Amino acid sequence: MLELFRAFSLRCAQIEEAIRLGDDRRVMSLDRHVEPLVEAILACRAGNLLEVYMQLQFVSHLVARDADDSASVREHTAVLSYLLDRYFGTHGPDWRVPSPQDIRIDPPAAYVPDTDNGHFLNAAILESLPDRVAVLTRDYRYLYSNAANSAHLGRKPMELIGRHLSEFIGEKRFIECAKHKLDACFAGEALDYTYKRAAGEGASRQVRCRMSPLRDAGGTIIGAMIVMDR
Repeated sequence: MLELFRAFSLRCAQIEEAIRLGDDRRVMSLDRHVEPLVEAILACRAGNLLEVYMQLQFVSHLVARDADDSASVREHTAVLSYLLDRYFGTHGPDWRVPSPQDIRIDPPAAYVPDTDNGHFLNAAILESLPDRVAVLTRDYRYLYSNAANSAHLGRKPMELIGRHLSEFIGEKRFIECAKHKLDACFAGEALDYTYKRAAGEGASRQVRCRMSPLRDAGGTIIGAMIVMDR
């Protein structure tokens, strides 16, 4: 599924560049490939919670993109409903609140350190953080970027998915600094360090960066969550 997201992101970037150059013919040629990619992404069945999150986030992106087209919004909403049904079933608990005598409180599940514990990539929390937050896969590509980090990079969140970190920090800095720290994180180490960032007019400032291994419910490390000062 990640390869499809990469292809979609690349195609969108190519279309934007063609629009900027006023190449209508290329725009039309590239645009023909967008819908099949969207259909392929929505047809994929997620293999883990990470992919479920990505797929639902993608549909939310489509709804926001086509907000002025009511027919498209209805279609995307139907797809979202279908995906929710696919992954969470139609026999969930009733939305109506039961009377007090019917409430039965089960003991909470045991907390397992370094796993998601049911709160995997809570977008509402991550988006509200003032810090820059990103999730990178084990091949150093963006899987998630909150609003603060996307704004810092001058990109929309969906434009970052599948893009390699070196595209934004440079190959030299990636090889000399970021790569070995990420490799340590992928090996299970949590890191907390500072680095210097240019602040304009020859000045610089210290930025704190925290890296944490991101594990699936089975404990396998599938990426790294990075939190940086804004």
